[in-house]
Amino acid sequence: MPTDAHIGDFLRSRRARLLPGDVGLPEHGRRRVPGLRREEVAQLAGVSVDYYVRLEQGRGPSVSDAVLDAIARVLRLDGAEREYLYALARPARRGGVPPGAEEVRPGLRLLLDGMAGTPAFVLGRRMDVLAWNAAGDAVMGFSGMGPGTPDIPRHCFLDPASRVLYPEWPLVAAECVAFLRLAAGRHPQDGRLAALVDELAVLSEDFRRLWADQGVTEKTFGVKRLRHATAGDLTFAYETLRAPADEDQLLVVYTPEPGTGTAERLGALTVRTPAAAERLA
Repeated sequence: MPTDAHIGDFLRSRRARLLPGDVGLPEHGRRRVPGLRREEVAQLAGVSVDYYVRLEQGRGPSVSDAVLDAIARVLRLDGAEREYLYALARPARRGGVPPGAEEVRPGLRLLLDGMAGTPAFVLGRRMDVLAWNAAGDAVMGFSGMGPGTPDIPRHCFLDPASRVLYPEWPLVAAECVAFLRLAAGRHPQDGRLAALVDELAVLSEDFRRLWADQGVTEKTFGVKRLRHATAGDLTFAYETLRAPADEDQLLVVYTPEPGTGTAERLGALTVRTPAAAERLA
């Protein structure tokens, strides 16, 4: 992973977004750098300044759960950020990545087939699209993303068509990078993931900027707005579910609100498309 995935960069970025008043400390004039000082974080977390400095420098491999929890509380980390902090602070405890390509279970493919009128697809740990159903292809155009397994990050940052497909492209791009950073924390030995990050950092200025922001997020649920080439504007509620046999695989389902224009236009798209689930080799 790039050096800016270091624990010190992450903690400094989280300190920078807080003001002393946010955590109950008095203000003392102008500051040379934004956010909380290391001394203030140490004080609030109940550790020595030297201990906290060593942690930011990556020299605290035996840090306890209690200390990490205290720092996460002081810096107001959410669940994904807390998990990422633990991954960076505990390099010896990080799990490796199973060898070989990720495989989608036959049962999960049957589930995709059974959701014939609902766009759905399976994402792998690197946000590559491992499988999808016909409705998902009709809406997202996975089968037209070129040879090989399509993936969301390359499509988002290297394909100009993504800025048309996603009317809220800046939000989608930021979420994409933040999820990749969380995956990098979970799988620091994944060479393909590291190569993907390096490739995008070289080819996309937007990716470099967003990666430097140190954002971390989990894929959960929300609203996805798309601008389809023939169907026009579409708005879906989406849910993200973890596959029971592989927690790194995510089933993403797009559901339109009944009776809306999106539901009507989706129906017109799917009646022209076979219902079999697809996957590129």
